Amino acid sequence: MALAINVRADNNSASEIERLWDQVVAFEVEPSMRALGYRPHFTFAIYDSPAIDEKIAWAAMLAAVAGEAQFRIESKRIRWFAGSPLVLWAEPSSNEVLTRIHSSVSAAIDPAHCHPHYRPGAWTPHCTLGLRIADERRDDAIAFARSFDRSMEVLFDVADCVAFPPVQVIAEQRLPRS
Repeated sequence: MALAINVRADNNSASEIERLWDQVVAFEVEPSMRALGYRPHFTFAIYDSPAIDEKIAWAAMLAAVAGEAQFRIESKRIRWFAGSPLVLWAEPSSNEVLTRIHSSVSAAIDPAHCHPHYRPGAWTPHCTLGLRIADERRDDAIAFARSFDRSMEVLFDVADCVAFPPVQVIAEQRLPRS
């Protein structure tokens, strides 16, 4: 089992991302995001448990969001992580808050314990839209991403720590309104 620390959108603005999930599923081998039973989110770190205890991870996240209010993230582009399977994600237009939280978490817990893609210098802020793009739908998925031509804004209002798979919220805190 692994641990992840995240911010998630637990409000109506999340429907912007969830509608994209429903579109992206057409390119997937099997639905990935709705199947998680978890809201749209940004992940700052993933740790193998028991290497990092959930109390340590949660304490790092609480310190990282201390003084942070709910925040809006605008996305104007859909990007992808190459590989098999291809992964589609929404790119934040500005990531100052995300970068600040990630840096704080990385300072609190030795990044050597973190999944390599979430370490400083490797981490790319992203809100996943689809994890299991079928190889035969790869070109269609990339064309879909390139054709995305609108702006969406989502309010991220909860910090949490989850265990997975399956996703189970271990601890959460609603961020104060600004």
